[in-house]
Amino acid sequence: MIAKLVLKNFRRFENVVIEFQDGLNVIVGDNEAGKTTLLEAINLALTKRWNGKFFDSEFSHHFITASVVDQYVEGVKVGEAPRPPEVLVEVYLKDAGDLSNLKGTNNSLLENAPGYRLSATLDPDFAEDYEAFLDEPDEVSTVPTEFYKVEWTAFNGQPVNVRTLQVRSSLIDASRIRLSSGTDYHLQKILSETLTPKQRAQLARKYRLNQEQFKTDEAIQKVNEAITAASGTLSHKSLTLEIDTSGANGWESSLSPHLDKLPFHFSGSGEQNRLKILLALSRTVSQSNVILVEEPENHLSFPHLAGLIEQVDSQSEGRQVFIATHSSFVVNKLGLGRLMLLSESGIGRIVDLPAGTQDYFKKLAGYDTLRLVLASKVVLVEGPSDDLIFQRAYLDRKQCLPLENGIDVISVRGLSATRFLDLAIPLQRHSVVLADNDGDYVNKVDARYKLYAEHSFIAIVRSDDDSRPSLEQQLLGACGLDAVNSILEKQYVDEKKLLNYMLANKTDVALKFFEYPGSIVWPAYLEEAIDALEQ
Repeated sequence: MIAKLVLKNFRRFENVVIEFQDGLNVIVGDNEAGKTTLLEAINLALTKRWNGKFFDSEFSHHFITASVVDQYVEGVKVGEAPRPPEVLVEVYLKDAGDLSNLKGTNNSLLENAPGYRLSATLDPDFAEDYEAFLDEPDEVSTVPTEFYKVEWTAFNGQPVNVRTLQVRSSLIDASRIRLSSGTDYHLQKILSETLTPKQRAQLARKYRLNQEQFKTDEAIQKVNEAITAASGTLSHKSLTLEIDTSGANGWESSLSPHLDKLPFHFSGSGEQNRLKILLALSRTVSQSNVILVEEPENHLSFPHLAGLIEQVDSQSEGRQVFIATHSSFVVNKLGLGRLMLLSESGIGRIVDLPAGTQDYFKKLAGYDTLRLVLASKVVLVEGPSDDLIFQRAYLDRKQCLPLENGIDVISVRGLSATRFLDLAIPLQRHSVVLADNDGDYVNKVDARYKLYAEHSFIAIVRSDDDSRPSLEQQLLGACGLDAVNSILEKQYVDEKKLLNYMLANKTDVALKFFEYPGSIVWPAYLEEAIDALEQ
């Protein structure tokens, strides 16, 4: 199993050490955070291949971290003679007895451990060429990777022999799998495991008869007569169209799989992707120790995704699995304890969650967990009406919506807010809870959130006016009867009746407030919540 990965000057990772867990690792992050790069780097260190080709032929300056390239070019421009940056990918393995022959200190951390190391450095054989390259600094615009050499060694210092690899990986990305090859393989597997030799012979014979009957068809005979007549200038021999029957097993390559009587490629994208992943997994899992799966959720509904995840998990038993995903469903289903968060600030993990919190998210498998994980700041509100009202209050104050400033407003149904705060604590996510006081702010809000409020990055905001326990009462109190009537296009003369209408039509009322073209006086605690986001 892989214990950790070291990347140096590789793509977006200038210098990182990433530790992994046995079994399952779930990798999440925003776009361009490096999820795919992480999977590809692991596969590269274990195969020396990039997109199916040997890395020697694929390596270029684009693999070197952009900021490192800029530093190098700047050094050359000012007259320095910097050594070209080294690119390094190292996989450190668990120190098991059967891997002792890979063990050594030939790694950047100088640890005595088993592992594989792939490096790209300046080739000494090109030393003179490199010196000549530096003689013209004004012409230098990037790193001269044409002078590099790529080496793949074990930590014992010896070159890796592909035939004797002890740790093998499979990178499964449905977007890169050729559909026909996968289904052809699976069809062959089904046939080999299902059909008896007699059945195979019967199938081959029936296929041959159908081929032979093709040329005896009256319409085909007329077509061939026309072709023969028209081809006299090409050859003195008769030219006809017939099915090739020369192959011993032509039927195996000609028959195609159908789903519900439709050719496989006519299936929906979700079904195709699901089968691609499972086909690739069934083809490689028996030969691989490490399974790398890229975004399995593409085009899949929750029920199909649930089935896929369970199958991936069961088929990968006893192996180390890495799944890169954008899906809260995948994260929740596989467990938040397995989550790794990639961001510009580094790699984070969610650990030591209170008892029950992880089970809570598993039961709400489709919940937007990753909204909290990936946002820079979050506001937790008690329902859709609170969401709309806060969005409008923020828009009035900042002249933009919260999301434009990286702030996600999440409706968490009141009682589940603490679950999200449990998740926010290990991530140190800046969070604001916007709560109704429920007529007793001391006991129903302050006491409930006391331990959470001790964290500097968590703010609990509520009104201290217990006579107005809910959002609607707060709005009516801040705006007044006439203003609320104007906003809602009503003509109530009694506050109690207006309030009853507001409580019975919460979402409609919130939408009216959100869309109102005029200015609105907001309750003080809404303004306090916006203030808390700036702290």
